[in-house]
Amino acid sequence: MGLQCGIVGLPNVGKSTLFNSLSNAKAQAANFPFCTIEPNVGVITVPDERLTKLTEIVNPKSIVPNVIEIVDIAGLVKGASKGEGLGNQFLANIRSTNAIIHVLRCFDNDNVIHVDGSVDPIRDKEIIDTELQLKDLDSIEKKLQKVEKAAKVGNDKEAKKTYDVLTIYKNHLLAGKSARTAPVEEEDKEQIADIWLLTAKPVMYVCNVEESAVNTGNAYVDKVKEAVKDENAQVLIISAQIEAEIAELESYEERQMFLDDMGLTESGVNKLIKSAYKLLNLATYFTAGVQEVRAWTITKGFTAPQAAGVIHTDFEKGFIRAEVIKYEDFVKFNGVEAVIKENGKLSVEGKTYIVEDGDIMHFRFNV
Repeated sequence: MGLQCGIVGLPNVGKSTLFNSLSNAKAQAANFPFCTIEPNVGVITVPDERLTKLTEIVNPKSIVPNVIEIVDIAGLVKGASKGEGLGNQFLANIRSTNAIIHVLRCFDNDNVIHVDGSVDPIRDKEIIDTELQLKDLDSIEKKLQKVEKAAKVGNDKEAKKTYDVLTIYKNHLLAGKSARTAPVEEEDKEQIADIWLLTAKPVMYVCNVEESAVNTGNAYVDKVKEAVKDENAQVLIISAQIEAEIAELESYEERQMFLDDMGLTESGVNKLIKSAYKLLNLATYFTAGVQEVRAWTITKGFTAPQAAGVIHTDFEKGFIRAEVIKYEDFVKFNGVEAVIKENGKLSVEGKTYIVEDGDIMHFRFNV
């Protein structure tokens, strides 16, 4: 599954510092590398302690973790929805992402000039929200024009349904709210699937704070949490400056000592990656053998055949059954399949089985 999260934010909020820290993520967690495929796009693995443990048990020839693309999206100015500045590039880049990581400046520092002259994360959030909402309104207006005649004059029930759903979104956006919070039934959201509304994407707000506030947050963070409480969005507290310092340390031991000194259990970058994965409603299952231990990305709720299809479409088409071992049982019995079977911890599942996060699976199929 090609997964992509876009990092957005106004100039001088810490967005680039955070992206640069991500680009050095291989220096922050053993065995989790990052590579750059374009100047502003990186592919970073999802830190997963379970994959490390499975590797220790199985000792495979290769290890393949889950990955997410992180995109540093061009800076935004007022008027981007009308093409001002890098607006068209910004909006085109964000349209291709699965989720948005919105970095907000939540620290005071007279040496770092704010583009609008003062620190106000709510104002910053609203600037970007407004530009995205205006672009979405434009997309909705164009589609409304296409279906209006059939909806009002003809007897096209589907066109009428589309028109009504689009109207709900239009009124919601005109009220200054994002599409993701529009009062629309889940099945009706397919009416907007073809216009890729920017504000319908899931969002995570990253509050970039000073070093002293990384564990507790501050007044700015409190304001952000209050402002987004109805958005069903994640709020993450990170110090981009701390992440930059971690990225400069040479060894894994040094980085762990630094985190211990800061009272942190893991780096903010690791938390961000894991949170982004959860934001997209994803789960992981594993295949484990001497040739390869691999993590596979699925959407939560996938059936066994759908999960098999992530490996290859033939696996889904010719699915017969799945042999499933829970991660905890695999670890408990040190991966010895005979012992796992003796203890009744290997189950054989059919087409209706819903794959659970952490399942270790082996598929039987016939093509």
